[in-house]
Amino acid sequence: MNKVLLVGINSQYVHTNISVRYLKKFVEANTNMSIEIYETNINNQLLNIMRDIFEKKPDILIFSTYIWNKEYVFDLVQEMKKILPKVKIGLGGPEVSYDWKQIMDKNHEVDYIFVGEGEKVVLSFLTEKIESVKGVVYREKEQLKYNGNEPLIENLDIIPFPYDQNELEDSTKIFYYESSRGCPFNCSYCMSSIDKSVRYYSIERTKTDLKRFLDSPVKLLKFVDRTFNLKKERYLEIWKFLLDNYREGITFHFEINANIFDDETLDFLEQVPKEYFQFEIGVQTIDPQAMKSIGRVNILDKLAHNVERISRNIHLHLDLIAGLPYDTYNKFQKSFNYVYNLKPEMIQLGFLKLLKGTKMYTEIEKYGYKYFSKPPYEVFSNDFITFDDLLKLKNIEKLLDYYYNSGFFEKSVDWIIEKCYDMNQFVFYEEISKYYEEKGYLKVSHKNIAIFNFLYDFYCEKGFSDLEVFKEYLKYDFLKNGKPGAYPEWIEGEKNPEIHDKMIKEKNYRTVREGHKKSELVSFSWNVFEDREENYYLFFDYRDNSSEIIKEAF
Repeated sequence: MNKVLLVGINSQYVHTNISVRYLKKFVEANTNMSIEIYETNINNQLLNIMRDIFEKKPDILIFSTYIWNKEYVFDLVQEMKKILPKVKIGLGGPEVSYDWKQIMDKNHEVDYIFVGEGEKVVLSFLTEKIESVKGVVYREKEQLKYNGNEPLIENLDIIPFPYDQNELEDSTKIFYYESSRGCPFNCSYCMSSIDKSVRYYSIERTKTDLKRFLDSPVKLLKFVDRTFNLKKERYLEIWKFLLDNYREGITFHFEINANIFDDETLDFLEQVPKEYFQFEIGVQTIDPQAMKSIGRVNILDKLAHNVERISRNIHLHLDLIAGLPYDTYNKFQKSFNYVYNLKPEMIQLGFLKLLKGTKMYTEIEKYGYKYFSKPPYEVFSNDFITFDDLLKLKNIEKLLDYYYNSGFFEKSVDWIIEKCYDMNQFVFYEEISKYYEEKGYLKVSHKNIAIFNFLYDFYCEKGFSDLEVFKEYLKYDFLKNGKPGAYPEWIEGEKNPEIHDKMIKEKNYRTVREGHKKSELVSFSWNVFEDREENYYLFFDYRDNSSEIIKEAF
């Protein structure tokens, strides 16, 4: 019997590859075969992976191929044939399914390409004669053969649960799960729009699976359903099940369409414990012409209302895409400010990728796209935005990570934007990114203290007024993020050992020494909570990241 090795090469160590697990479980459930998985990540050296695979001595190698690992996989395939000349190599996944003829013509080391949904295709490939198998591209006397598409699996419940119990004991990994396949929407840039039918695992199957995660130490489970909240009765039942079986320490991540929540759903979500649910919401753009061109609809007032309702206890990621048709640099500024004003935990500023198989890929000439010919196929320009403008947005993306997504600048950045930029968030990030570029700061990585110092220097160089007030806000943000190992020169404020020791005793630290390690007390001359002049001490308790005003010494 041939030894089959499924290879998943992830983008990071913490990720798990659900695709190869589905293939393994499906084949093993329908045969007497035993399938092995080899999983690694793109940060592993190629020679190390080659050695690992060589030592396993497979007869058949099947690679899961995605945008983040395509070049890595093809390099690996080319070299593996040199050390395992008899091994048969197959590739599956979205990066090979839509251009299989060109791939097979250029890469003679590849023996097979698996097209479409993989479970039934790989099972048939391993158990039947190749001439009768659908969904597989193969060679016959140097001619490429393809016997047509394998029909999709209608009853998803026949696919076994992908994870072994021992895998679920690893709390350091991010786990992925699906309760449905397909997407009814027509976003022209998205691979999911290709399969417009939506198929669901049964509610009972889904609950059984989720209970396994709840009964394990898993910390983060990401649903890969393209739009989780399609059927209200279904998604509410699943969410109520998760709430009824609440476990502290686990977070469930969903991609959702926030336009379609009604009051009943919002009322329910307000009951969910904080950090239990995490939503990723694809806003992408608020420009009507751009939205129409990509087949997307945002009801902006309703979207903002719904986000505001759930933001109190749901961790929110809001997405934007730069490089869409009709979306100029100035129009993107409006989308940026709209999302920023919604105050999600994270703003993900992405850049359009032209993926084979999508409608957008067929519109390259229509919109004058220039793009990177290698993964990730990111756009350089189109008829509406220049490469120079996209580079500016790239710089803004980096500064957004520093000064917003990090969560380190809770008060100081908002104060600058309000007092110095008339609430135009985009212009602030535009100007500070230009400052970073001029100073050469964008070319190297920085410690947190340096990022604080750069903001202070930027403020001074711009000549903004009320420097002493700004320093108080910046001081608060610096101190609230953890016990400092070193203090920036611009921090001013007295320490009072007597009051500090008193607070340590009141807060029930185990020892005074522990209290000094896990707390700080510094004087302030401006009330950063009420934006007014006031002298007080602020006690920072780093055990729970809380702070308390102490006025007795003044």
